[in-house]
Amino acid sequence: MKKFTTFFLTLLGLNFGSACSGQNYENQNVKEFDELIKNSNVLLLDVRTPSEFAESHLADAINIDVNGSDFVKKALERIDKHFTIAVYCRSGRRSANAAGLLAKEGFKVVNLSGGITAWTDAQKPVTTTSYEWDAFTTKSGKPIKIYSLIHASLRLIYDGKEIQIDPVGKMGDRTTDYGKMPKADWLMVTHEHGDHLDKEAIATLTGADTRLITNQRSADILGKGIVMKNGDKREETSFTLEAVPAYNYTEGHTQFHPKGRDNGFIFTMDGLRIYVAGDTEDIPEMADVKDIDIAFLPCNQPYTMTTEQLIKAARVIKPKVLFPYHYSQTDVSGIPAALKSDGIEVRIRETLR
Repeated sequence: MKKFTTFFLTLLGLNFGSACSGQNYENQNVKEFDELIKNSNVLLLDVRTPSEFAESHLADAINIDVNGSDFVKKALERIDKHFTIAVYCRSGRRSANAAGLLAKEGFKVVNLSGGITAWTDAQKPVTTTSYEWDAFTTKSGKPIKIYSLIHASLRLIYDGKEIQIDPVGKMGDRTTDYGKMPKADWLMVTHEHGDHLDKEAIATLTGADTRLITNQRSADILGKGIVMKNGDKREETSFTLEAVPAYNYTEGHTQFHPKGRDNGFIFTMDGLRIYVAGDTEDIPEMADVKDIDIAFLPCNQPYTMTTEQLIKAARVIKPKVLFPYHYSQTDVSGIPAALKSDGIEVRIRETLR
């Protein structure tokens, strides 16, 4: 009886997630895990501390510390349940705990047995480069990953395709190595300014089949490109693209972005609508921007909007999720609270400053 009691107490002492792993999530070895994460419907989650993550991590992983008090809350905010979560830690014990917690919330989860230690022992690659990204799904459940690179530079992965918007390789002391990314299937440039148009980054991302879409002025500078003007609409193979106005109207600022020259873009991907506003103020034409799921709105006067203008624009557009971007040194920390009662979820990404 004593032996049975000791055995029973030992079982109770095991990590809850591990104890439930047989039913709630799957464990995979390095080879199986490596194949799994090649799937675009899989999100890679590192549940170690931020300092461990900074030392090295698997490419494209996001980091949410499982020992943080808000681990589950952060996961629910950032990850759509249409995705499978591929989770790892140093040895596999913390990630087993995370897998159990996430499985209880209805996620499909796969845990890497042996963690990143087993991964590196098998001579699999790791990186120190990190980009913030968010995952969404379309109306029928197709995955979209949106990477917040630098300032106004965005990368979208959808339907197995690469979409780059305003790629810029260097901003101050921050850099993006586009040479480590696949060639773009589509490359969009909103306007000619150096924090949106970078010839070297464009050349690096351009392959034989890349479709470059710009406004007229950017096409003139680059010597190529499919030109869209305000109001134009294109049917591409994976999405519909609309070019919408982006300009300054405040007296003394109109020279930065004159009316009619530059574009914002609206992507419609299987019913999901993404608005990338470009450099603009809260112009009247925003009243015509409808049914937006995800919006990127700029915030740094005198070039774009004040925080007050951005809040006003968000209330006109009414996106489900809002990313302030292009905000430089502007303090955008008060925007989430200001829009909370409007039902707009605001996500602030440091890389978009």
